[in-house]
Amino acid sequence: MERRTYVLVHGAWHGGWCWRRVADRLRGAGHAVFTPTLTGLGERRHLLHEGITLDTFVQDVANVIEAEELTDVYLVGHSFGGRVACGVADRMRDSVHRLVLLDAGLPEPGKAAWDGLPPAVREARVAQAKAAGLRFAMPAPPAEAFGVVEPQAAAWLARRLTPHPLGAYTSPLRLSNPLGNGLPVTYIRCTAPAYEPIAASAEHARVRSDWEYLELATGHDAMVTAPEVLAQMLLALS
Repeated sequence: MERRTYVLVHGAWHGGWCWRRVADRLRGAGHAVFTPTLTGLGERRHLLHEGITLDTFVQDVANVIEAEELTDVYLVGHSFGGRVACGVADRMRDSVHRLVLLDAGLPEPGKAAWDGLPPAVREARVAQAKAAGLRFAMPAPPAEAFGVVEPQAAAWLARRLTPHPLGAYTSPLRLSNPLGNGLPVTYIRCTAPAYEPIAASAEHARVRSDWEYLELATGHDAMVTAPEVLAQMLLALS
């Protein structure tokens, strides 16, 4: 197998650290792997500020691809990171080989991620932010919300999660091209248990005849709960 380049984009409250076990396996197979952390999260949490938008995140990843002069990228976006990956694919089609959406939320023209969440979820997140005394960030939910229930893994996840910039949820992603920008797209749905906030996006992907749709019997944070199977799925992509 020829040497590939993977760029793995994390979801809300996470950081590049969450891909550790998947990245190790991909590198062990001889491939280049980049796991950027989005502004204000993970080890970049000291950069959290009110002006962060979804466009900031898209620029974070685009800058890595540009600075590292990456080509033929397998661009993987998990959960909220799916919106980021879609934004990058819209801007940098010539640098991307395949767009992979892992249990991901999909952007809708002119709408913010916030608009697509069930009202009860939005209300709960606002209440959590107020209770935590945060003005422009949402505190992380418990590890169990991401389908991580094994005690050691849940404890590891819980101590790494950081508040997520609210502006990234409330700002729309403006695409210049149709979703996916004509690239080969694979959508991987995590099914055990299914993550309800992205159900509509997963169904959209499932019924599209021009996208590949796969399922993985694990929880939402597949990179934590099933790193070996997920890595093998990524390696098997064309």
